[in-house]
Amino acid sequence: MLEAYEFAYAKHEGQVRDSKEPYIEHPLRVAEMVADLEMDPASVAAALLHDVVEDTSASLDELREKFGDEIASLVDGLTKLEKQDVESKLAADDSTPRKRKPSEARRRAENLRKILIAMARDIRVMIIKLADRLHNMQTLYVKSAEDQRRIATETLQIYAPLAHRLGMWNIKWQLEDLAFKVLHPEEFQYVAEKVARTRREREQHIQEVINILSERLKQEGIDGVIQGRPKHLYSIYQKMLRDEIDFSEIYDLTAIRVIVHTKEECYRTLGIVHDLWVPIPGKFSDHIAHPKPNMYQSLHTKVMGPRAEPLEIQIRTFEMHKTAEFGVAAHWKYKEGTRGRDTFEEKLARLRQQMFEWTGESADARDFIRTVTDDLFGDQVYAFTPKGEVIDLPAGSTPVDFAYKIHSDIGHTCVGAKVNGRIVPLNYQLKSGDIVEILHRPGATPSFDWLSFVKSAHARSKIKAWFRKQQRASNIARGRDLLEKEVHRLGLSGSEVLRDEELKRVALSFNLSDVEDLMESVGSGAISASTVLRRIRETSPKQTALLPQVAAPGKNGRLNISPDGVDILARRAMCCMPLPGDEVVGYVSRGRGMTLHRRNCKNLAAYRQKEPDRIQEVVWHPGGQEKFQSRIKIEALDRVGLLNEVSAVFSENHVNIEAARVQTRKDKVSDLDLTVEVTDARQLEALLVNVGKITDVLKIYRVGVMEPEEGGETST
Repeated sequence: MLEAYEFAYAKHEGQVRDSKEPYIEHPLRVAEMVADLEMDPASVAAALLHDVVEDTSASLDELREKFGDEIASLVDGLTKLEKQDVESKLAADDSTPRKRKPSEARRRAENLRKILIAMARDIRVMIIKLADRLHNMQTLYVKSAEDQRRIATETLQIYAPLAHRLGMWNIKWQLEDLAFKVLHPEEFQYVAEKVARTRREREQHIQEVINILSERLKQEGIDGVIQGRPKHLYSIYQKMLRDEIDFSEIYDLTAIRVIVHTKEECYRTLGIVHDLWVPIPGKFSDHIAHPKPNMYQSLHTKVMGPRAEPLEIQIRTFEMHKTAEFGVAAHWKYKEGTRGRDTFEEKLARLRQQMFEWTGESADARDFIRTVTDDLFGDQVYAFTPKGEVIDLPAGSTPVDFAYKIHSDIGHTCVGAKVNGRIVPLNYQLKSGDIVEILHRPGATPSFDWLSFVKSAHARSKIKAWFRKQQRASNIARGRDLLEKEVHRLGLSGSEVLRDEELKRVALSFNLSDVEDLMESVGSGAISASTVLRRIRETSPKQTALLPQVAAPGKNGRLNISPDGVDILARRAMCCMPLPGDEVVGYVSRGRGMTLHRRNCKNLAAYRQKEPDRIQEVVWHPGGQEKFQSRIKIEALDRVGLLNEVSAVFSENHVNIEAARVQTRKDKVSDLDLTVEVTDARQLEALLVNVGKITDVLKIYRVGVMEPEEGGETST
């Protein structure tokens, strides 16, 4: 560690912080915080070195050679997190108005994804990062007002909840209070002044309780420590907002904490407390028998104290107290002599698995940010399995959420649930303390209706993934069949046209990962078979058939085409609404010129049978600037913000919405019927693919191309 300090000191020599103090003061303070958490030497060394790669000439290879792979890996993880902070600052400095930056949410979501990935790989990275953020918050006053608000907001929304999730209470409350002071200065000052005015009276009350309880514990032969634990300012403010009460109505500004040596003494102390003062019904929690997921253990009880006012008392052992204050840092596996290692390793592995699920389930960044917001940063309920295992879920969760949290297969085959021994509906909202038994049957499958009431993003993503998987195989097969039929219709060689390398290139042009994804898109109707072949033929001139060319459309919307060299007045058929780039066929009407139809139009099939001599092959090349109307329909789960997200995608694709009609059905599914302006089929197809990626979009299809019941929708 001394060598790490000397190296950091040399590299940072001459650098100063915004506060004008030598830069080395910052890594030194961070290392002191990490040491106070009693972390391993590698963590302390990494804290000292955490800025040298980012802010000096030092390289990661140099660190690896001098300090070894372990320390270099920790510094590398911290450097990547520092880069996320820089990206956030650069984005905040962008002068573009917020409403014109629809990609900002996705950028912030990707940054958060990277933070959680680093945390899941080695949780020490996040422990050091939290210490780094705490010191930055302590010296935030040197920043501009705008930077202070940006950093404080990020701290309150991301870092404080992460500290809570890791059980690091001592860091969590400091981050919250420091951010509270910046974001709500007037409210902070109000609460701080009120707390200061009543401090003397509270201290007298607490000392009275401590004296009574100490004497009784001494009589019973229990050697313990009794402390007064004041509530921190942000939690008081949150309680005032949540309960809609004034400061004068809060009676439990200070709690009593009793720390003893054994679990047996914890329960004996609880009996003494309840003998001294009357317990308040429904205000007892046993977190020793049922620890919280962040490893927190204590007995909580609320009684009517000696002054007939509510008094909260916490009872725990010294080991439990250490865990409550420092969380995972108190049990870090690299420390020598750690007790209860198996239990800690099991819980840490579970936490890591959840983080990898968060980072792996949601391909779309906006979906990911909702997942983390709901499952990590939102309010939680703590329910129990019949064996007593604690399952934490977002507030408002149902037995279906509970089932998927246990295992995906349990969720998929869930058919019912018992809560506290009685049958409940699957949309029953769980409460903390509920004992939940999931009834499942082999062969049972998820219901699409579950999406209308599940709360956790984890359950929602698993249900949607199941339905996508069921449709995927049939869509892939259907896509291959459609492509082969289109090749045969055009008289081309399937072995020449549908080569793997050609299909891979086309898949990449649609931002799809592989050929199977391309086939699935064709089978579901998101991309037409003719479009795939056109993409192939555009890069293979020898296979392009020589067909009559279509002239550019005029501003009046009429198309002057020249099939076989003869100028004919042409119109778009409104039944299928063809676009430049579509496979189109002309029907020469009596006295009205030529009407252009898509090749798969139902009406065109009737014309072919009745008047085949009036059918004319036509090519309508994309590339013009004229815009044409087209209609699309979207089916999506009704939720707040859905229209905003859809509109943002349209804006990013430079597509104007001319008309919109929205209806919400009884099953909480919204139908969106949109008339849009596009230049050609390629632009519309890209739009369909991007809108289909939005969370909760169930189907999207182009009106007039293929009716939904025939499989012309995109299921997402």
